[in-house]
Amino acid sequence: MKQSVFTLTENEALTSRFSLLRLRGDCSAIEGPGQFVTLSLPGFFLRRPFSVCDWDEHGFSLIVEEAGKGTALLRSLQPGTELDVLTGLGKGFDLSRAGDAPLLIGGGSGVSPLLGLAKRLLTLGASPRVILGFPNREDLILLDEFFRLGLAPTVTTDDGSFGIRGRVTEAMDLPHSFFYACGPAPMLRAVCEASPVSGQVSLDARMGCGFGACMGCTIQTASGPRRVCKDGPVFDKEELQWTD
Repeated sequence: MKQSVFTLTENEALTSRFSLLRLRGDCSAIEGPGQFVTLSLPGFFLRRPFSVCDWDEHGFSLIVEEAGKGTALLRSLQPGTELDVLTGLGKGFDLSRAGDAPLLIGGGSGVSPLLGLAKRLLTLGASPRVILGFPNREDLILLDEFFRLGLAPTVTTDDGSFGIRGRVTEAMDLPHSFFYACGPAPMLRAVCEASPVSGQVSLDARMGCGFGACMGCTIQTASGPRRVCKDGPVFDKEELQWTD
């Protein structure tokens, strides 16, 4: 974990609800895809956690979905704004388990960390397949970025306005060696139940501190209580205990 001041260099509205933010600063604490950062916003007591979309030595990008006053403020910030950021938080995806043909599954804003993951898997010689799910065509994000990597995502929409009508699980007949998933909890549970192989999912949880001190994001797993912010947010499929 490292605390640094980052400068907002780009704030691009992708849809009416989603924006892509790029921030310049010290990313030396970011070790792999699936980790997250927390941002301190003026006028708000708690930091806001966001998955890292992609990063390099100069900075990182993230996807902001407007869901309240804090995220609305973030989407309104102008380039040049400086933000206090904690980087290198959480446990990311384990790339060593990918195999030759890993399946990447994202839903909504959960698509975000899969972009950086896909880039790193390609550099390792893997051939990832990608399934992305959205409510409708108005919420599509990051498709062009995946195509630029030479990947052609299978897209599902709840209303059938783009791609396959239905849930991401309806497109999971693609053979795969391992899976990585990020999105809403019901989607993650369905993916875990549908896949015949092992995988990892990135959980979303309300966080107080973001680094394991407050215990506010604790969940029950097969190994006992675990903190999403410190022991996750990435967990093995076999660890999770879904509640009805």
